[in-house]
Amino acid sequence: MLDVSVFIYAVHHYIPTPPVSFAAPLAFSGASWVPDGIDRISRLPDDVLCNIISRLPPKDAARTAAIASRWRPLWRSAPLVLVVSLLLLQGRASAAPRAVTAVVTRILAAHPGPFRCVHLTCSNMDEHRNELELWLLLLAAKGIQELTFLNHRWPINLRLPATLFSCASLTRLYLGVWRLPDTAAVPRSAIFLNLRELGLCFDVMEERDLAFMLERSPVLEILTIIGSQSGVRLRLVSHSLRCVQLGITRLEDIDVVDAPRLERLLQWDVGQHHVSKNRGKKPSSRIKIGNAPNLRLLGYLEPGDNEIEIRHSVIVAGTKENIVPSVKIMAIQVQFGVRNALKKVPGYLRCFPNLETLHVQSRRDVEPAGKVNFKFWQEGDPIKCVLQTMKKVFFHEFRGSRSKVAFLKFVAEKAKVLEKMVILVASGCFSSRVDVKAKLKPLTSAKWNSKVCKVELFQSPFIEGGDPYFSHRLATDFSCPDPTIRELSVF
Repeated sequence: MLDVSVFIYAVHHYIPTPPVSFAAPLAFSGASWVPDGIDRISRLPDDVLCNIISRLPPKDAARTAAIASRWRPLWRSAPLVLVVSLLLLQGRASAAPRAVTAVVTRILAAHPGPFRCVHLTCSNMDEHRNELELWLLLLAAKGIQELTFLNHRWPINLRLPATLFSCASLTRLYLGVWRLPDTAAVPRSAIFLNLRELGLCFDVMEERDLAFMLERSPVLEILTIIGSQSGVRLRLVSHSLRCVQLGITRLEDIDVVDAPRLERLLQWDVGQHHVSKNRGKKPSSRIKIGNAPNLRLLGYLEPGDNEIEIRHSVIVAGTKENIVPSVKIMAIQVQFGVRNALKKVPGYLRCFPNLETLHVQSRRDVEPAGKVNFKFWQEGDPIKCVLQTMKKVFFHEFRGSRSKVAFLKFVAEKAKVLEKMVILVASGCFSSRVDVKAKLKPLTSAKWNSKVCKVELFQSPFIEGGDPYFSHRLATDFSCPDPTIRELSVF
């Protein structure tokens, strides 16, 4: 039987961190005196003081009215930041569902707005459907900007009302453990005019409802789907999207039709929780890439499980080729003992001729079939990115098999501009660095095409292997060039 508390804990991992400290005390609360007796903070402009108040926990924010007469009107005029979990920590409400909903209703009704950020993450709304409708109306009327709304209910059978679409001022929206609104009854004029970030965490959604939400979000830049409870097709037609990330979910198709600003398309743990009864295999899915001229980062692809289709043709030396020349960083998961899966790896790499960084996640082989040696990789047409552009290779979860070493040797002898080969050794596979080097001995005798490449060994942070490392928070930080790189410990 599913442990709902563990499940809800997992959902909390993916929702945004509130823009308020759980422990921030009032500035004057521990001070018995002020140097030279002058209160300089109260002399700051109203907008600065309101900004300070909005970053305090609710109880302390309200208490600022007692600091001085200058502060008394500011709490009601400061943009509201309401985090229900803070109310519970500060003793403003008991953990009983009725008490929580009552306190939230009073605060939302009393504050005139605007609402800068509201985190409603501690209620089972199934017994409070009237409040649910009222909250959304109040949030819409008072200009809600960032909303995180998590329902503590399993199974997921409570549908959000279509009133959600009246919150036109939203810039960030995260929904967890809901059924998405039935958009059939939503007016076509409904629109999230300011929404830039949308997160759907362990929600049940129909394909048409997901498509409607994306269509009604004309400036959306970040889309995150975690733990989708139903297989849907994701069709991307957006002139604003920059990052799409999918985790612990199952999408039948990912179709990038027209996304000229898309920079990152990332997935992890895709299909792991939707294993079919057919010999324990995951059902295959298809990734179609059409117009995405700025797509730079792509992963984690799984040769053998993901079919890839390049729809956009590029003229190269007078010949049409179905390639994606913009991709610089790619991550793949590979079963090195499954020959049929390995056969698709060269074809994947040929689709991305300008690839500079390759992450290879070694998956445990569930049905080993035949040995793969160095000759296997030499057969077939040349792989342009390996020969001409690849600068960095990260091999995750190295366990020492000959097929893995053969792949690394192939890269070493073909990659002309390779600068770094990083090998992350799977936990528990080797007792010492000497043992690892013994397995990698073929690399020392290889005829390296690059004379400047450095080989670095690190210990994998996972115990008994693991899923690909991925930071969903770094993925949306465009100042971070590669969110699949982490801090490593030297082996």
